[in-house]
Amino acid sequence: MPRLIILRHGQSTWNDQNLFTGWVDVPLNERGTSEATKAGKLMTKHECLPDTLYTSLLRRAITTANIALDNCDRHWIPVKRAWQLNERHYGGLQGKNKAEAAEKFGKEQVHLWRRSYDVPPPENEQDGNTDPDGRYAKGGIKVPKTECLKDVLVRVLPYWESDIVPDLKAGKTVLVAAHGNSLRALMKHLENISDEDIPGVEIPTGVPILYELDDNLKPKGGAKGKHLD
Repeated sequence: MPRLIILRHGQSTWNDQNLFTGWVDVPLNERGTSEATKAGKLMTKHECLPDTLYTSLLRRAITTANIALDNCDRHWIPVKRAWQLNERHYGGLQGKNKAEAAEKFGKEQVHLWRRSYDVPPPENEQDGNTDPDGRYAKGGIKVPKTECLKDVLVRVLPYWESDIVPDLKAGKTVLVAAHGNSLRALMKHLENISDEDIPGVEIPTGVPILYELDDNLKPKGGAKGKHLD
């Protein structure tokens, strides 16, 4: 029986500072490290031990996965990293304080940029360049100038079909450690969540969510993902 575990990274330093993060590569803070440790122990407790791991190219997801796997003794499993699993690019909002952005642009406008399905924030003033170490340029990846959730879905689903689905069809338990929006895009697909309802979906940091899938790789009985706690 294929099983999918999705895990949003633990709290980062910028989460704690209430900053828009997006593709900026920030580390976990102390709380985030603790959340990742607990995630690994929860996977052991519930006997949900992954056979393979997928992460984004951002360290907060990578570190969360590494710590979690170390705490469930699965540090040795195969790993694939993909930019398609990155957080959404917040464009010109990246690095800005969320409360200050609300004062500048208005609460309703910022809420629309943050939570709507198809309204992206303003473009990045630096031409969308969030590639200080060249990781994207070296891979021929064009960094977006801004993204909405709909844009994230467009990049996540082809990768899901090409890379993750074959592992699930082989009966493996797959762990995807990524971000709030890339995982919400995946949840939208799995649970057939409407465009109108997806803005209200929240994914907690550091909590593994388990999907037991049928032969069509849909949640059995139409069930929602189970939070492991």
